[in-house]
Amino acid sequence: MTFIVNLGLNYSVLHSCVIQNFANEDQLQTMTVANPILVEVTRGDMVESYHRGAAVVVAEDGNVIASYGNIDQKIYPRSAIKPLQALCLIESGAADRFQLNSQHIALACASHSGEAYHVSKIESWLNKIGLSGDALECGAQPPSHRDSREFLIRERTPFTAVYNNCSGKHAGFLTTAVYYGEPVAGYIKASHPAQQRVLATLEELTGESLTGFHPGVDGCGIPTPLLSLRGIALANIRLVTGKFNSDIRKRAATNIVEAMAKHPELVGGTGRFCTLVSQLTGGSVLVKVGAEGVYAGMSSRNPRVGFALKIDDGATRAAEVAMGGLIERFCKLKLEEVYSLRPRLQPIVHNVAKRGVGEIRAVFA
Repeated sequence: MTFIVNLGLNYSVLHSCVIQNFANEDQLQTMTVANPILVEVTRGDMVESYHRGAAVVVAEDGNVIASYGNIDQKIYPRSAIKPLQALCLIESGAADRFQLNSQHIALACASHSGEAYHVSKIESWLNKIGLSGDALECGAQPPSHRDSREFLIRERTPFTAVYNNCSGKHAGFLTTAVYYGEPVAGYIKASHPAQQRVLATLEELTGESLTGFHPGVDGCGIPTPLLSLRGIALANIRLVTGKFNSDIRKRAATNIVEAMAKHPELVGGTGRFCTLVSQLTGGSVLVKVGAEGVYAGMSSRNPRVGFALKIDDGATRAAEVAMGGLIERFCKLKLEEVYSLRPRLQPIVHNVAKRGVGEIRAVFA
C-alpha cells in the first residue's frame, strides 16, 4: 500500500513532480513493481536482512533461459561492460599498431586493485603510445589492495590516476585517440570520437538504441549509458561465442575472452572475486564487477551462456553472492570448483570475535 503525506500538494501536482524524473508513464509503472529477493543475510535461524534485484541468463541463440525480476529496466552497467568497451581498441587496429599484447587487453577490461604489477604494466603501455600517467583523466585513486595502499602511504608516494581501478580502460581510450590522430585532452567527454565509437559498439552488441539518451557520468568520468540486463547478457553471449558477421569483430571478441582467461590477476587482483572465478574454472567462466551492485559475465562451457544482474540497493556483498548463485546453477561447475568457491558462494557472517553467526546466501526461486 502506498501512502501520500499531505504536503500542500494535490495528487496531480505530486504526480507531475514524480513523472518528470522518468522517461514516461511506463517506466514509472515499472519502478513501482518490486524485484524479487535474490540474497538473504541470516543471523542464527533468522533472516536478518535481504537484497532485492534482477538477473538474467541468455543462451547462444539469444533466448532467455532464466530471468528474475525486471530484466528490461534500464540501469547504469558501470564497469561490468568494460570487456565490451574494449572491443574498439582491437577493432580499430590500434592494438596491433602499438603492439599491445594479451596483458594490455586484459587491463583494458579490468577494474584492477592498483597493485604494483597493474601499475607498472599500465605505465609501460602509456609509454608505448608516447604518453604518461598525466594524460589519464580518470582521477587519482588509492589502490583498493590494502598492502599496496599502505606501502604507498609509508613511502609517502602520492596516489595518481595510474592507480585508479579504471586506468587500463582509459589507456585503451587514449590508444585509439592517438592512433586516429584525435585530441588526447577531453577523451572522456561524450562528444569525443573515442566515446562515440564505444557507444556505437554497445548499440550493436546489445541491440538497444542509445540515440538521444542522456548518459550518467561514471566514477572514472566517462559516459555510462542506460542499458537493460537483457541487452548486457546478450552482448556477453555474443562476445564469448564470437558469432558476428564481421571477421574483425570476431577476432576482437576472441582476443578479449582469451586475454581475460589468460590473465585473471590483471582483470581484478589478489583475492578479488572476478579473478578467483576465472582461476578456479580455468578461464571458462568470466565475470566482471560493476559499481552499485552490478555484475555481468559469460561461460564458454556447454551450454555457453551470458548473464547479468543488478542488486537494487547497490550492495556489493549481495551482488557477488548472487553472481555466485548464477554461476553455480548455470555454469556446470565441478564438485571441486564448488568446494573451492564455497566461501564466496555462501560466505559466513562473523561477529567481532570472528565466530560464525550467520551466512549470506543466494535464494533464486
